[in-house]
Amino acid sequence: MFSLGRMIKTAFLFAGQGAQVIGMGKDLAENFPTAQAWFDRANTALGYDLASICFNGPESELIKTENAQPGIFLVSWVAFEMLKERVPALMFDATAGLSLGEFTALTAAGAMSFEDGLRVVRQRGRFMQEACEATKGGMAAVIGLDETPTREVCAEAGIVLANLNCPGQLVISGEIEKISKACELAKAKGAKRAIPLTVAGAYHSPLMASAQPKLQAELAKVKLVTPVVPVISNVTARPHTTSDQIAIRMVEQVTSSVHWEESMRYLLSQGYARFIELGPGAALSGFMKRINKEAQMLSVSDAASLEVAVKALS
Repeated sequence: MFSLGRMIKTAFLFAGQGAQVIGMGKDLAENFPTAQAWFDRANTALGYDLASICFNGPESELIKTENAQPGIFLVSWVAFEMLKERVPALMFDATAGLSLGEFTALTAAGAMSFEDGLRVVRQRGRFMQEACEATKGGMAAVIGLDETPTREVCAEAGIVLANLNCPGQLVISGEIEKISKACELAKAKGAKRAIPLTVAGAYHSPLMASAQPKLQAELAKVKLVTPVVPVISNVTARPHTTSDQIAIRMVEQVTSSVHWEESMRYLLSQGYARFIELGPGAALSGFMKRINKEAQMLSVSDAASLEVAVKALS
């Protein structure tokens, strides 16, 4: 049995882009009136029916960055709220989120309001979509190659290392023709696989730079406060400090590498032993298995996984 108090240090982890799937959040809304109320509140805040796009698609709408990002934020938030409702004694001591998930993590830790977080993420998605359309970028997953040879591949191909997710799973980003070259180079260096990803552009690379001033202007409209628990920055793999620094880091994050493995190792080094992934998919749980098999990992993405988590926590 696991203590619900602060005996076990618990971190909440929030899903990132790529986790979107048609139907996400639907059974939570159907099973819990509070969940439906959050979806309604989101639709009101945005002025369009994001919930319907999450629940019913079509795929062509859901995969648009401007819908996928707020959609994942919203479903992750609802999972967070439903877990708190079902296990009211559960305390959390830190949050972290993969890329856009860092906005959900900040919102969960009280750094901004739900409506502000949702609206900023929607705008971030729009700005990144515009950057994608203005550039010819892509990304690829590099499996089974260490960081140093992968960095050598990036340097040779003229691209960047975008995500350091877990041992043996890195993501590279840059101009589309250079990604093809980099995949060949990575295989030649011993990568098990180097697979181009189905994405709109080169996220977490200099090709996203045009989104930064627009996001900075959007964040300037938002009231940011110091989080009530540590929130780990993707850029530094350390906790955010002041509200001013949050705005700076979240703008940097658009073109910076995501240091996910280092972020998780930091939390583990601080005595965190239980991690709860909130939102669609289970990618973060998969990463943690490769970072530290001993960590207790739960995930909440739908009604069934919520029940499993509630049972494990009670």
